[in-house]
Amino acid sequence: MRDVEPSPAACAGGCTINADLHSHSTASDGLLTPAAVAQRAHANGAAMWALTDHDTLAGQAQAAAQAALCGMRYVYGVEISAVALDTPIHIVGLNMRTDCAALHALLAANRAARERRAQEIHRRLARLGFRGALSGAREQAGATEVLARPHFARYLVASGQLPSVQIAFERLLGDGKPCDVPVLWAQGEAAIAAIKAAGGVAVLAHPLAYRLTREQMHALVDWFAFAGGHALEVVSGSWEQPGDIDSLVQLAKKHGLSASGGSDFHGGAEAKVDVGCARPIPPGILPVWQHWS
Repeated sequence: MRDVEPSPAACAGGCTINADLHSHSTASDGLLTPAAVAQRAHANGAAMWALTDHDTLAGQAQAAAQAALCGMRYVYGVEISAVALDTPIHIVGLNMRTDCAALHALLAANRAARERRAQEIHRRLARLGFRGALSGAREQAGATEVLARPHFARYLVASGQLPSVQIAFERLLGDGKPCDVPVLWAQGEAAIAAIKAAGGVAVLAHPLAYRLTREQMHALVDWFAFAGGHALEVVSGSWEQPGDIDSLVQLAKKHGLSASGGSDFHGGAEAKVDVGCARPIPPGILPVWQHWS
């Protein structure tokens, strides 16, 4: 079922592309397999699609193969957890090689940090009386090499200890909550460098998700551009309203960045915008795919 009707993203030269360049699968914290996300994106009209799982490339081969079967243009992708200006951020890498040693090393270090965080989340939940959190989260995660907070939230719901994933985050796992464990993520500059070493394009993901002041937001985008980033995600699923998109476009243009966008699809009831159904990138700014088209 579509949450937002798919719209074609405008690009230079008058062509139109329905592009979704931010989505997740069971390779990280999504609910559908890479192949199933590809099929859903195609069914919703996407012509260009990227799977951007957190800190892993494990789903890329399956995603690319299914996209080819569907006749979609596939863009290799990843979403890297990082820190910049003392702010935890996400940087999406697009159109990069998947055999780059520097990128693999950085992602492996982030996954090790995730494992340490998971151990501490388990300890904190146990102190609060929640049972079996780590083993339950691993069961929710399945074969993925990325253990994330949504896996803990889904376990707490599945085991009847909390009524919903949303409440799990609001009470326990969300930013600043009792079981929100600080992580030593990759430095932002290192994440950008690894993406570029793999021949990719670096995108500052969902900028409104960081809940920064206007001054802090401008400082972050300024840092990103100076550090060699390529694009700002001006459409990020449900994070922004239409007026926010226009403001983000202007911010990107001010710093010489192109524009990217996607649904940030995770699947199931957690998906506020379906894959392939994100709002379009507005005209008047260079779309990110111009870096590789």
